[in-house]
Amino acid sequence: LDKKATNLSVLAAIGVRRDGQKVLLSIMNMGGESTAAWRQFLDDLDKRGLKRPPFVIVDGAPGLEAALVALWGEDLPIQRCTVHKHRNLLAHAPKHMHEELGNDYRDMIYAATAAEVETRRKAFVRKWRLKCRAVADSLEEAGDRLFTFTRLDPSQWKAARTTNAIVRLNEEFRRRITTQAVLPCAETVPMLLWALIAAGQITMRKVDGWQTLDKAIEPMTLDLAA
Repeated sequence: LDKKATNLSVLAAIGVRRDGQKVLLSIMNMGGESTAAWRQFLDDLDKRGLKRPPFVIVDGAPGLEAALVALWGEDLPIQRCTVHKHRNLLAHAPKHMHEELGNDYRDMIYAATAAEVETRRKAFVRKWRLKCRAVADSLEEAGDRLFTFTRLDPSQWKAARTTNAIVRLNEEFRRRITTQAVLPCAETVPMLLWALIAAGQITMRKVDGWQTLDKAIEPMTLDLAA
């Protein structure tokens, strides 16, 4: 922008159709990620006919979660991105603990069953409350929203744990503009991304486990009695 490399914060939402195909629902330059910005973004989707989603995956931005709850209620199933939380935990621990912390976290998040996830979650909190309290506090801050994916069919867990779909879209966009695009203003960023998708230069594949999307989400949440 104006002959200078610039980072822009744009708000984006990807939806998944019943056949598992990912689609870009909206991308807007709102000047930031405040609750008000996200609420305006979501209100636009609502006015365009988007119904209350059965499941939402977010990166952990507090403004987004607050806006989602304000529009669709406290009982909206929200999944915190497990990759973003992993980075948060590492930021709270001394470097010499990173490998051990990463191993414990992956053992918990990638356990094979919901019961195993719950067991390892309690063990993780007990261990790190003693070893590095800031790590345990950071995990507990996310609460059940870090484990909402366990309410889905296990075939969907890989796609439901993270916001990787948004990350990959951003990476594809950056790869195409880094060496060839000089944009006249910030408003052209979402327009260019739309154009690249419409032209088929950026594509999005179906989500893993799409064959079970018609299964109801389990109503129960995990218990953190540690």
